[in-house]
Amino acid sequence: MSFTKADLHGNYSWIHTREDDPKLKGEPDSSLLNRSEGYEVLYMIRKLMAAWGLTTVLAGQKIERMIKAHPAHLRSQEHVMNWIYNNWDRY
Repeated sequence: MSFTKADLHGNYSWIHTREDDPKLKGEPDSSLLNRSEGYEVLYMIRKLMAAWGLTTVLAGQKIERMIKAHPAHLRSQEHVMNWIYNNWDRY
């Protein structure tokens, strides 16, 4: 199952710079996550779904909600990922 742009509920910017190129590969790291940038949100959702064996659109949308809800002081991809993992049952 592939989570797509059409599965997102939020409104996002889809303009990217070289630094947040949607073709870049890798794991969530210390890079900052811009939760209003569609490519970054979609990347994060797909990475977490794959890492955690999640296969439904609803699971991806839950991650999306949690990305929007995470505390603003947690800005790196890694911190956001850990916050989502630790708070999964609350959402």
